[in-house]
Order: sequence, then structure tokens, then C-alpha cells
Amino acid sequence: MAFDLSSAKHIHFIGIGGSSMSGLAEMLLRSGYRVSGSDERESERTERLSRLGARIYMGHSEKNIMDNPDLVVYTVAVNSSNPELNAAREKGLPVIVRAELLGQMMKSYNHRICISGTHGKTTTTSMVSLIMLHSGLDPTIHIGAEFQPIGGSVRVGGKNFFITEADEYHESFLKFNPCTAVVLNIEADHLDYFKDINHIMDAYRKFISEVPKNGYLIACIDDPNTRELVKDANCNVITYGIKSDSADWLARDIKYNESGFPEFAVIYKNQELGQIRLAVPGCHNVYNALGAAAACHANGCSFESIKLSLSEYRGSHHRFETKGKVNGITVIDDYAHHPSEIRASLEAASKLNYNRVWCVFQPHTYTRTKYLFEDFANSFGHCYYAVITDIYAARETDNGEIHSKMLVDRIVSKGQNAVYISDFEQIVDYLVLNAAPGDLVLTMGAGDISKVGDMFLESYPKESPYQRL
Repeated sequence: MAFDLSSAKHIHFIGIGGSSMSGLAEMLLRSGYRVSGSDERESERTERLSRLGARIYMGHSEKNIMDNPDLVVYTVAVNSSNPELNAAREKGLPVIVRAELLGQMMKSYNHRICISGTHGKTTTTSMVSLIMLHSGLDPTIHIGAEFQPIGGSVRVGGKNFFITEADEYHESFLKFNPCTAVVLNIEADHLDYFKDINHIMDAYRKFISEVPKNGYLIACIDDPNTRELVKDANCNVITYGIKSDSADWLARDIKYNESGFPEFAVIYKNQELGQIRLAVPGCHNVYNALGAAAACHANGCSFESIKLSLSEYRGSHHRFETKGKVNGITVIDDYAHHPSEIRASLEAASKLNYNRVWCVFQPHTYTRTKYLFEDFANSFGHCYYAVITDIYAARETDNGEIHSKMLVDRIVSKGQNAVYISDFEQIVDYLVLNAAPGDLVLTMGAGDISKVGDMFLESYPKESPYQRL
């Protein structure tokens, strides 16, 4: 429904603890709105919002909206039987989905930069944000993860630039009206909503059709589906890649240092601009950096600012994030939950100086595991051992068609080491027994698998900087 955000004073969020919802709630709090919201459980996000002045309810109840907020916001993950959602509609309160609120918040900004793609959105959005901050452009920022340079996942800046992730799920990104649309890659995903890759491509075509003629499409033409998408653009197109000589932005002579961090020459329209050295590992981050560079350059940032900012980028929360080290064993946590992401992160890990890589993977949603089953089974070639736990249901229910044991059996049938362990404490026991100094424990998934890394770190006595007398 159409709603004028400027007429609201009190906004209520159903599912306020979500990564995007909590960020939007914080932005509204910092802009002077009264904010309330509900969620099923307490979290760091709900505690942060409470400290900032939001009223947080634990559990969903029609009582939570007794004071008739001016606007009620929900996510597509909220069940249609939610008592707050139904009560709001019965009362005739304005009700909108999260993506529509984000679109409303963005529309007053002169330059809306939307980063889309199956993989790499959070990292690239963070890179773009850091470059624009260093360039003195005072951007407003909305990221799907904590980003240390802005002290959270959002930042309220000036009214010129709004930078956000643009998620294709439920075609949310069609609410955003980008001035600059970045398309990193397009693969089959979210098949609980999309019928197939053609359905996904149609959504992306609609997304780029929203870019005005004087706007920009930043596209990775090494990705086949993105390369096909470019043909339908009706705006300025800027391409980037590593393999394609026809790209506007190119990375050449990629080298990796002893830490697995890439350094490469940047070519723009056949002219070498200089070298970029990243402080995050993996070839996938070369792609992310090129996409960020192209987007920022199109919006007025100098190459020197781009180069400096990317050299200082240290990653985002839950994106190949080093959690700690005990008994000579390093623990890294990563958000990878799609086969391509798993392969990219494990390939990056294989370039680091670890003896063995133990990948602890939690599949995310039954539909993704079912439809991409064979791809998942082929994704663990760069690790010594894959420890697979139960599927994280998220918004879904188990219909009995797919189980992690089936995935483990398929991985093993391909000659790869894999084991199924359901209980997190038992996973920790297994790792304590088998992992050795010099190894890497890499937790992966979009659910709560990061708890395993924390539990593993706590299972050992803390390392002391002092030597025993």
C-alpha cells in the first residue's frame, strides 16, 4: 500500500531482530521516530535497539500494538497467521513489507546505490561504503551485517548518497528505484519463491529497468547470466571482470601473499590506474573490489581514494571473520550458504598457511538443500574434512524429503571426507579430539553455526602471553 513516511511518528516492526529490520529501526530511531517492535527471542540486535530507545516486546501478540502505531512493518518471513499482523489489518492500520519501507526511506536521496547479486552483496556494500566515507561523501548506509567502521550495520549521513544491499528474494529490490545498480552475479537460489533461473532473470531485468537513462548499471561480465542481463539495459553500462578482455574494469596479474591476500593491477578502459592490495582473502574478493571500484568511480570517487579504502577494508561480521585462536588452531566464521560461496571461501582458505581445513557446515533451508543438492555435494573439495550438521529451517518446515545425512553420504561417495553430527557440543568434542595445532576450523552457514566456533574457543583454557616458569 502507498504510505507517506513523513506523516508517521510511531513505527512498529514485527520481527524487529532481523538483520535488515533492526538496521531500519535504528535508522528511524536516529532520525527522531518513535520505534517499537517484537521478536521471538532476545538478541544483541534487540538489546542494542532497546538501549537506543526502542520498546521491544518478546513474543508476538496483538497487545503489542494496542497503542495503534502509525505504521506497521513486517518481513516476508512473518507468517500470515501472526497475531500482530492480523490485528493491525483488522484495525485498519497502515501495514507495509520491509522492502517497501526501505524504498520509502531511500526515495528522498539524490543518489541511490543498490548492490545486488546472489553472492557478495554485504562485502561489496561494505567496500562501497568505506570508499565513499573516505571520499568525504557522508553516505547513508544500510548493510546486512555489522561493519566496524560505522559501529553497526547502518549509518545516517547526508541526503545525497544512500548505499544499500538489494536482495532479490521475493523481488524485494523492485521497491528501491536505484540510480546505480550493481549486479555481482546471478545464480539459482531462493527456489522456495522463484520457479527457476528464468524467473530470477526476469526479476533482475525488472530491477535494472528501474535505473534511469543517466544512471549506471555496474555488471560483472565474467558471470554468464549477468553478461546476458546487460543486453536489456537502458542506461549507462559499466562492466568489470578478470577473464573478459572487453570489460571496462579489469584485474590483471593477480598475486597472493603469504596470508592469502590478493594484489592486482587495475585496468580501466585500457589504461592501468595502479595496484590494489586487499586485506581480505580470495579471488571472489577481487571481483567484489572491482565492482565496488566501478560503482564508486562512476559516482565521483578518485582511484587514489578507492585504492586506499580497499587496502584498509578488513571484512564484515560473519564474512570470513577470524573469531580467535586456541591451542594453535584458528577459528574463522563465514556466511557461505550457497555452493558457489562455499567453494569460493574454501578456495580462499586453501591459500592460507594452515595444515588442514575443517569445514563445519550448516545447510540453510530445506528447499535450497534439496534443489542444489548435487552442487552442495561437489563444494567441499578444498577442505580436509566436512562436518555437516542439521539443516537450519529458517522460515520453512521439514517435510521429510531431505536430510543432512543424505548430503554427507553423497559427499563421501565422491571420495571426500565428511561426517554428520547433529549436536553442537558433540561437534566441538569431535574437533577437540581431531583438530591439531596449525589447523583451521571454518564454520559456515546463514543460521546459528557460528556458535560452534565460540564453543570451540571456550573449550580450551585461554592462551597466555607468558611462558611457564
